Amino acid sequence: MIDSVKIRRQSTLDFYSHYEFLCAIQDSVPLKTVKANLNQGILELNADRIKAADWAPLLKAIRHNKTLISIVIRSFHQQGLGESGAERHKTHVRRRIPAIRSKDLTSQLGKAIRGCLTMSSALKSLGLEGLLLRERDLIFLTQGLAKTSSLESLSLAHCPIGDGGLETICQSVRNSAIIKSVNFTGCNLTWRGAEHLANVLKHQAMKRHGEAWAESLRYRRPDLDCMAGLRRITVNCNTLVGDQGARAFAECLGEDLWLKALDLQQCGISNDGAKSLLDAFQTNTTLVILDVRKNPLIDYTLMKKLNERVLMNGNSASSEYKWLTSPSSKDVLRPKSKKRTIVLGSGRKGKATIRIGLAPKKSIQPGKSPSDKESYSPKPLPPGAYGFLPWRTAERIELEECILKLKEERKARVKADERIMELEVENARLRNLNFSLSEVLHAQSVTNMILEDEGVLGSIETSFQKFHAFLDLLKDAGACLPSRYLRLQNTNEKK
Repeated sequence: MIDSVKIRRQSTLDFYSHYEFLCAIQDSVPLKTVKANLNQGILELNADRIKAADWAPLLKAIRHNKTLISIVIRSFHQQGLGESGAERHKTHVRRRIPAIRSKDLTSQLGKAIRGCLTMSSALKSLGLEGLLLRERDLIFLTQGLAKTSSLESLSLAHCPIGDGGLETICQSVRNSAIIKSVNFTGCNLTWRGAEHLANVLKHQAMKRHGEAWAESLRYRRPDLDCMAGLRRITVNCNTLVGDQGARAFAECLGEDLWLKALDLQQCGISNDGAKSLLDAFQTNTTLVILDVRKNPLIDYTLMKKLNERVLMNGNSASSEYKWLTSPSSKDVLRPKSKKRTIVLGSGRKGKATIRIGLAPKKSIQPGKSPSDKESYSPKPLPPGAYGFLPWRTAERIELEECILKLKEERKARVKADERIMELEVENARLRNLNFSLSEVLHAQSVTNMILEDEGVLGSIETSFQKFHAFLDLLKDAGACLPSRYLRLQNTNEKK
């Protein structure tokens, strides 16, 4: 018994050896996918491919982990979106439901993550993506987030937690001094969820303002980048956030000095919400990324103004914060479609025909034969027929179009270079003007410092007092001179 305890304690320092030990106790084979990225300190798993019996040793190893830097567990399972139960039972091929979709297993996963967050001081990133997390699971996760001492990034992308689940998570995130980035992409959030996140920002801003005031005492300058709190919030693909959610974010962004990136792709924002976000930039100079792409209700001109203000803030920003290129919620788990067939020409006696990709195959329901309209595919035109285009001619036309585009790009490049030269000259002029103004301000500050010095003011006041005393003496001496002069004159007349 003592030897087994020693082995478990030693195994916590090496995740894979601990996992192998637990598999040996259960008499099972370790999964190869677990070891894929462990040399980098990363555990990345596709939960849909793990059987129920293989989860037990894996979750125990995660619970006692102290070495992993990143844990990412994803699920890509979709349960009959857009189909009723009767339609799903009609299909002959029944898809296997992964074990990770069960309540008991997600509960065990929540407990394992809670234990890992409590014990580990090395875990920096946690991703639970596409999992069906219930309220009990989120409570376990919240308890772990409240006790973590190292986690910086949290991702619950495509987990349908809703506004209620987000409110549960925010209870720990708002008081966390470690977490810097949260990702709630495709979590079925509405404007209420945006308000929950905005309240987290306001709560953390109050704490940060107090810390900044304390650090600014005795003429010190507070370092805002070193203060704890959120730096990036991602809520892409939540179409019900809308303008009301955008206004909630804009209200707190106007006074926030710490948030660096806010991702609002495909959130149902229109011109009203975009205008409120644009107004927030009148006082906000720290936000370097505001991603409102894939919101078709925003005008191009307003989108351009937003991007310009963001780029103005990002001129002096570090490369730590990048623009995301995540797909939409509908395209995340969609299988890749095959390319269609494009026949540019065909001919006799070995003439070339170009085919690009394959035509997409339509699914055929059991018991139905494909109709003539569905199975029809156009035959290649013979040479000389109306509409026939040889492949060399098609390539030549495409080449001419590319040449025209190249000429236009060159003209645009020349104009851009000229504009850059003008801006450089204007920048040099403004730099010289700024330098001269800084010298004037420096001279004024020196004068003000001299006048504000208490010793100098005291010496000036003492000099004025001495001068007034001297004037009083002269006044007294002037009053005595006439009387003495009259006495001398009287004595002389008597003589």
